[in-house]
Amino acid sequence: MDKEFVTLTIDDQKVKVEKGTTILQAAKQAGIDIPTLCFLKEINEVGDCRMCIVEVEGRRGFATSCIQKVEEGMVVHTNTPNVMEARHTILDLIISNHAKDCLTCTRSGNCELQELATKFNISKIEFEGERAEHKIDDKSPSIVRDFNKCILCRRCVATCKNVQKIGAIDCINRGFDSCISTVGDLSLNDVNCTFCGQCIEACPTGALHEKETIDELWVKLKDPDAIVLVQTAPAVRVGLGEEFSMPIGTNVTKKMVTALKRLGFDKVFDTNTGADLTIMEEASEFVERFSENDNLPMLTSCCPAWIKFIESYYPELLPNLSSCKSPHQMFGAILKTYYAKKEGIDPEKIYTVSVMPCTAKKFERTRQEMKNKELLDVDNVITTRELARMIKQANIDFNKLEDSEFDDPMGEATGAGAIFGTTGGVMEAALRTAQDKLTGKDLEKIDFEQVRGGEGIKRATVNIAGKDVKVVAASGLANARTILDEIKSGKADYQFVEIMACPGGCVMGGGQPIKSSKTLSDTDVRRLRADSLYSIDEKSTIRKSHESPVMKKLYEEFLEEPGSYRAHKLLHTHYSEREKYKLEETK
Repeated sequence: MDKEFVTLTIDDQKVKVEKGTTILQAAKQAGIDIPTLCFLKEINEVGDCRMCIVEVEGRRGFATSCIQKVEEGMVVHTNTPNVMEARHTILDLIISNHAKDCLTCTRSGNCELQELATKFNISKIEFEGERAEHKIDDKSPSIVRDFNKCILCRRCVATCKNVQKIGAIDCINRGFDSCISTVGDLSLNDVNCTFCGQCIEACPTGALHEKETIDELWVKLKDPDAIVLVQTAPAVRVGLGEEFSMPIGTNVTKKMVTALKRLGFDKVFDTNTGADLTIMEEASEFVERFSENDNLPMLTSCCPAWIKFIESYYPELLPNLSSCKSPHQMFGAILKTYYAKKEGIDPEKIYTVSVMPCTAKKFERTRQEMKNKELLDVDNVITTRELARMIKQANIDFNKLEDSEFDDPMGEATGAGAIFGTTGGVMEAALRTAQDKLTGKDLEKIDFEQVRGGEGIKRATVNIAGKDVKVVAASGLANARTILDEIKSGKADYQFVEIMACPGGCVMGGGQPIKSSKTLSDTDVRRLRADSLYSIDEKSTIRKSHESPVMKKLYEEFLEEPGSYRAHKLLHTHYSEREKYKLEETK
């Protein structure tokens, strides 16, 4: 069917666009900028804030350009004196009920409200008066809610409802008392929040941010008796540079290692090594289950937000979960056992830190299941953003840093570990090892492109050892629901399922650098970061986890073999059904 087009005029420019296009989209195609605040492409297109208003000739009042569709012959003006005055008033009203502690706000310099205030030259507030005061919810180990900085744009609500299909937050009350909160106005810690942090990524201000643990870490770094070991996740190295004005997806691995050493960490390790370890255990587990047709499909278990989701919503499928801990938790356990013994260090003196693209990892490290002899596998988790703040606090010029390598003997990792950071990567890495185990051969075909790409659900059938293996990789919890419902209903016959809570995987995690709605509209951030990880994999000398010299030595000297008693004790765990709401505990 042929597409229909309409022609309109925007600020004296003739524009031809497809029928059904909004004025905002049409203006963008013409290179005309219209300010927005509540707009989030394909997620929150509701016209609540009214910052995008324009004038349309022949019509009374203003049109909201993010929802108003174009019409043939329409004449639009985006910056008339009336429009400019109205936008100024709207912005003034929003700021009048907003906390004005910009200097100490975690989003200072990367706040869409602050950017608009500068753009519209807001130097004083015209509408002074009563301002709503709200409590700060910091009970969760992962996310802090400060509604005093909320502008009621509802971008977080739309993300939680429409992208993740969780609905942990919504607008409650009416009029002046309206606010974004939870069932019963409880803490995020006591409701069905999975701590994925996608609400933080959607928020244009500092109303939502990660539970920061930098101060605790600085204390440990200054403690002469503490041995502070740090590991960095694959997605961090392709996101961190953005905090220092580098192009999206720039691989800053070696500068990052230098920065961590300058911050005072005793050793700097690569979570990719932990990912290789996860593959050793997970691939072995899958081969055993597949061969015995037991508890299939096997579901991956490296994403803590996804784990919390299945515990709450699909507990009947918990037996299908891999029993493997996530890579950073495995690595933390190894650092406090094998590495400590090898280096002659008292495990109680070791303080392990994980730099993660994820806010849910902060919750994960506190779980009772993540301990060995009452010692936590991981003592502190900081996000990519928090690491950037520490580098800036230490007055380190990141862009001018020389290159450094990860520390031995645990620093070397394979390309398979690198792709853990993007959707489909965990499955691909596991299949590389699983196929060699099942065939008994060192196969050259190791790129499983069927599970690559930005789609939320990627289904494929791969042939291994003459047998068809039906696999699926899903990212985003709404897509996870689709897959789990298929499994429950018997409509799908999968053998291996990878699920990541964040759309696109860890590269788009809740702890990654926050991008404005405009950047997200104009740029495929996920693809740029993911392509950088695949590039690391392609350039790696070793691309299969089981071929890693580090893994071979670790099993020879300590773990014996994948799935051994010691491996299970340190690297595997179990999960249980979880209540969605803790109503009784919070009364």
